[in-house]
Formats: sequence, C-alpha cells, structure tokens
Amino acid sequence: MSEIKSVFSEQGYYLAKAVYCPAEVAELEADFDRIVAQLLEGGDRVNARWGSPLTKDVEAEDSVVLHTHNVQCYSAVWLRALQQERFLAVAQAILGPDVILHHTKLFQKPPEKGAAFPVHQDWQYFPTVEDKMIAGIVHVSAATDQMGCVRVYPGSHRLGRQQGMMGGGQNAELTGKYPLSGATVVEAEPGDVFFFHYFTLHGSMPNTSQALRKTVLAQLHAGDDEVEAGNTHTNLRLTLSGWNHRATRGSTGGVQG
Repeated sequence: MSEIKSVFSEQGYYLAKAVYCPAEVAELEADFDRIVAQLLEGGDRVNARWGSPLTKDVEAEDSVVLHTHNVQCYSAVWLRALQQERFLAVAQAILGPDVILHHTKLFQKPPEKGAAFPVHQDWQYFPTVEDKMIAGIVHVSAATDQMGCVRVYPGSHRLGRQQGMMGGGQNAELTGKYPLSGATVVEAEPGDVFFFHYFTLHGSMPNTSQALRKTVLAQLHAGDDEVEAGNTHTNLRLTLSGWNHRATRGSTGGVQG
C-alpha cells in the first residue's frame, strides 16, 4: 500500500488493476444498463455534453454522454461496490483510514459520437478545506484511446488550485500549455479503477469506436476534511470506512430545535 501512496503522491493518480473480478463486473454492468434504461424511459435530460470551445474541433456537434448522479440511490449492487474491500483498500492507501463518499456519477459514452471533455481540474466544483479530495473511476467496460478514455498530465496536481480550469477555456495560459492532445492516455480494462487528485489536470477525447464506454466515478475525501461552506453541489457525506471527523447534527440532516 505504501507503493500506491508513493505513486499517487508523485503522479497525482494511480490505476488500480482488477479491483473488481469478472463476476462483480457482470453484476455492476447489469445494473449500470438498468439505470441507463430507467433514465431514458423517464425522459429526464441526461446528455451531459459540455460542448466546450476547447473540444469543438475533436467532437461532433451532436455528441452525447449520458449521465446521472448517485448510482447507489438506484442500485444496492452499486452501494456494495463502493464498500468493496479492494476498492476501499486503495482509497485508504491514498486518503488514510477514514474515507467519505461525496457523490458518484455515471457516464456512458455511446459509439461514434461519445462526447469529449476538455482538460480541467475538479476542485472548483466542490472545494474542500484541506484539499483531500480524490476521484475513483470504476471501469464497467474497457476504456481505450479510441473509446475516449481518460487522459491526464502526470504531476499536474502540484499546480494546486488554478482558477478558470473548469473546461471553458477561461485560463488561456494553462489550457494552451496543457492541451488535450498532449495528455497521457490511460487505457483500462473492466474492473480497473483509476484514482486521481482533484487538482490533477484531466480530460478525454470523444468515443469514435463502435463500442459503448461505461464508467462510474466516485468522489471521495478524507474523514478529517469537508467541503467548504456555501457549496451547493450534491454532497452525501456517507462514511465508507473509519470515521467522519467533521460530521455534525446539522451536516447529517438533523433538525435543529
């Protein structure tokens, strides 16, 4: 586990191989597909394509990425996946014994026109007091370069908080220095989990293959950290391991009085 911490500290990310076995992946994929079907039947707006000016030259105008938050609210299988021993072991190696789930996100990139994501940092969406926030992308399907897998800039987490790096291209100096085309490609197999710090610059090309790309991202932070006051992003505050040192009656939904 010390190797995981060392690699993560140096690179700002770590690819954990075969966290979920084939039988587990089959279960996860079945419920992943069921969630997508339910979303489409419900008629909700589920296309989370950014349509950023930074990716207009690499993706079609009708590109699509299906998305919803909090898969564990749909499926007990996915709740168990977040509590799975091997998944938590890697998260604990990075964050320490106390691991808090902030939220999860489902992404499905369809064949041929799966949307791209420009190079960005995640911290501006849900900044935390101690900046001890990471993501873990659970690969339900394979993720190749042609399928629009994640791309990262190794060591870029050392940049710290950079303004204007939410994917809109406001920080012209940094977006020019770190183009999507120059980022390191991180291909993965079903069952792999890709962990990265929320300062790490990352993005993805469109899915131009004939295959669906299916992932679920879990946003996690250390138990002695918390999201800054006033942030309105969905925040579960669910303790996956250890202890939530910042929990209060109010923060956990208790009624005052």
